[in-house]
Amino acid sequence: MTGAFDGRSVLVTGASSGLGAAAVRRFAAGGGLVHAASRDQAKLAEVAESCAHLPGEVRFIHLDVASPSSCRDAVTAAVDAYGRLDVLVNNAGRHDFRRTADVTEDEWDHDIALNLSGAFHLSQAAIPHLLETGGNIVNVASVAGVMGEAYSAAYTAAKHGIVGLTKALAVEYLDSPLRVNCVCPGGMDTPQAQTISVPDGADWDLIMRVAAKRGLMSADSVAAVVVFLASDDAASVHGSIQMVDHGHLAG
Repeated sequence: MTGAFDGRSVLVTGASSGLGAAAVRRFAAGGGLVHAASRDQAKLAEVAESCAHLPGEVRFIHLDVASPSSCRDAVTAAVDAYGRLDVLVNNAGRHDFRRTADVTEDEWDHDIALNLSGAFHLSQAAIPHLLETGGNIVNVASVAGVMGEAYSAAYTAAKHGIVGLTKALAVEYLDSPLRVNCVCPGGMDTPQAQTISVPDGADWDLIMRVAAKRGLMSADSVAAVVVFLASDDAASVHGSIQMVDHGHLAG
């Protein structure tokens, strides 16, 4: 999408690797003024360097998505840099497998904060600015946002929440130019997928119920859908839940 984001300010969370990094590169390729947000500043610098040859600009912002104040600060930093915000991509999150009976209160609270509450706080801070620019939000959920996933009670509950948050915002802002959509990816070939850790004695047949027959997708192929939804080409797409899962949930 050459030139599709010229002059547009884009905030991508969870941008230091995987889907987030792939989305940053695609927005930068489209000329976007991209704010790559994560806690890992060293990896963000590597992502920014990989975009140096692209027409857009990439800045990086420290973000602890589990902290409401850090979420608000990230939005403020993005707006202050260029005086506007056009796109928010709520991608940050983490999937840890745990037996439900063993989940502590702190683990539950942290998982919900990382995978759901952060997206709410970022959206809440960004919406006034997005209303000014006629911008949009792209939330990243998961196939676990529409089906159950073993050993993933908090993650699954949070991703179902992302789907619900998308629909709630879409209805609330029907009378405005703001668009809100959601992508539900299946398994991707990312660093997180390569370092998966499951409880001792876990039933792999249950875990693999969410795996697509066609195997893992590339993060870039999913990023292409995220960037499409953020673009003017998707001007009529609002409140949608886009499955990007190699056909896993087709039937």
